[in-house]
Amino acid sequence: MSSFSDPVIISCSISGVIANRDQCPAIPYTPEEYAAEARRAVDEGASQIHIHARKPDGTPSYEVEDFQAITEAILAEVGDVIVNYSTGAIGIPLEKRIEYLRACKPDVAALNMSSMNYAKYSRRRKDFVFKAVFENSFDTIIEFLTAMKELGIKPEHECFDSGHVANLDPLVDMGLLEPPLQISLVMGVTGGIRPTPRNVTLMSDQIPGGPEGPNQWQVIGISRDQWKLLASSLVLGGNVRAGVEDNLYLPNGEMCRSNGDLIAKARQMAEDIGRRPASVAEARELLGVPKRAAA
Repeated sequence: MSSFSDPVIISCSISGVIANRDQCPAIPYTPEEYAAEARRAVDEGASQIHIHARKPDGTPSYEVEDFQAITEAILAEVGDVIVNYSTGAIGIPLEKRIEYLRACKPDVAALNMSSMNYAKYSRRRKDFVFKAVFENSFDTIIEFLTAMKELGIKPEHECFDSGHVANLDPLVDMGLLEPPLQISLVMGVTGGIRPTPRNVTLMSDQIPGGPEGPNQWQVIGISRDQWKLLASSLVLGGNVRAGVEDNLYLPNGEMCRSNGDLIAKARQMAEDIGRRPASVAEARELLGVPKRAAA
């Protein structure tokens, strides 16, 4: 059987914390807007929703009550979907990020796999839009992993360069990780790997067990290079993520009207090569994420 007959897990990065409505009116701020965007994404084929919390005025939030309100609104609107929380932040104490995991218990939580320079550069301005050191030491990673294991949360390993994928090896050897792993190849952030299709192959080849092995992997493409990167993932058998956190534009240069527009394009790309979006139940099975207990 061709690998292209396999379902593809399509994730939606529903908001992010950097862009705002001055840049794209589709970015949700309130729990009700998150829920409406989740409905549009799920209706177009998304089975996993990646959440950065915001306050209703749009400012980023790391507070339990905001994650809780957004999650409750999404689940009330779409029923069963895999809920995935961001844990990445600069200047926010690790304990605070674990606090909202402990209180809300998402299905999955992102886990950044290495420290790095993290920046956005403007060629037009000849300057950085922002730049910072993103700390993700092994001590931080292990503390997150210990908390996630205790809480029954599946980690999503975000890797911004090929060496970040290799950081999985000692954690597997230590018995801190259990297959199937969920590995995200993040491409297009200044400070990380360049966003080229050849680098999708390079990074996917580093996945423990290989790209066709027991572990699940997806490509996260940042900015307008996203579409060629997602296409490369799809033909290599990987999963994909789209949404307004990652990129605001469709391949023709038109700004999206919603997350649904971006997920619909990712679904179409998968279908064009003979793949289909995974159902939530299929995605849970592939990722090793059990169905959420009824409230």
